[in-house]
Amino acid sequence: MTDHKPVRWGVLGAANIALQKVVPAMQHSSHTPVVAIASRDLAKAQRAAETLGIARAYGSYEELIADPDVEAIYNPLPNHLHVPWTIRAAEAGKHVLCEKPLALTAAEAEQLLEVRDRTGVQIAEAFMVRAHPQWAAVRELIAEGRIGELRLVAGHFSYFRRDPNDIRSRLDWGGGALMDIGCYPITLSRWLFGEEPSDVIAALDRDPDMRIDRLASALLRFPSGQASFTCATQLVPYQNMQVYGTEGRIEIEIPFNAPADHECRIVIDDGRQFAGAGAETVTLPAVDQYRLQGERFSEAVRGVGVVPVGLEDAIGNMSVIDALFRSARSGRWEKP
Repeated sequence: MTDHKPVRWGVLGAANIALQKVVPAMQHSSHTPVVAIASRDLAKAQRAAETLGIARAYGSYEELIADPDVEAIYNPLPNHLHVPWTIRAAEAGKHVLCEKPLALTAAEAEQLLEVRDRTGVQIAEAFMVRAHPQWAAVRELIAEGRIGELRLVAGHFSYFRRDPNDIRSRLDWGGGALMDIGCYPITLSRWLFGEEPSDVIAALDRDPDMRIDRLASALLRFPSGQASFTCATQLVPYQNMQVYGTEGRIEIEIPFNAPADHECRIVIDDGRQFAGAGAETVTLPAVDQYRLQGERFSEAVRGVGVVPVGLEDAIGNMSVIDALFRSARSGRWEKP
């Protein structure tokens, strides 16, 4: 972490991800003080501020955006509110770290390019995994040739929650498995290959009542190889990611929700011994990826480095998601 003047943050909404993960993580860093929080319910904002020790609570998003002391805004609102409120914040001169997925479609996300270029603020998508050292280590191992030529990235991410009142259960709000968690293996496979997929295909199973996709299987064709993943919101909780090359494989034990208080392990296996008996395990110390994400964004605000996931990258991810939804409808390969 480079030394720079702290960036003062405000939080747009009292979402669980903000209150339980992101804000506490940022409060552990001297570079990312959280000075204000807003909710459309003032009492809810006040409770959150009191619990987390945040100085100011507002009963509207507009008031937070108008606060001259707030330099950067974290936007964890429901998916359909990501772009509208990111635009409002950017036009008020605030930098914005917006929760994933950035938008409901790539076309909607593209609106932010003009706003960013016109206002000169930083706008990024909050894929905290891209700030975690375990993924930097994986990319470095691939670059060093430890697994030969990268050919396949395969992932799985699932949990069980069937609640019609959950915002992730609302089809019109951008709910469902692909938007909520399928976006993770997509961003990581694009990042590891350093390429965009040429075409993609998907099969979706939808909840009979809520119509959101509850199980998604996808295949992405890259110039250098392929990526496959499954994701589900009504399956046993589990996550795993494997990276396969011509001469070895890397397994990432906790790829997405790496705990802040627990070391991470990645396994490098050259395939010579059955069931990975001769594999090497690399252990990385415990870090809080939400804290690192906030610090990286704050550095970019101060002109040091770049945001982990910029707008062009975010739009690329949304383009893949759009194509997977089209493929599920058409039953054919689709081009992002």
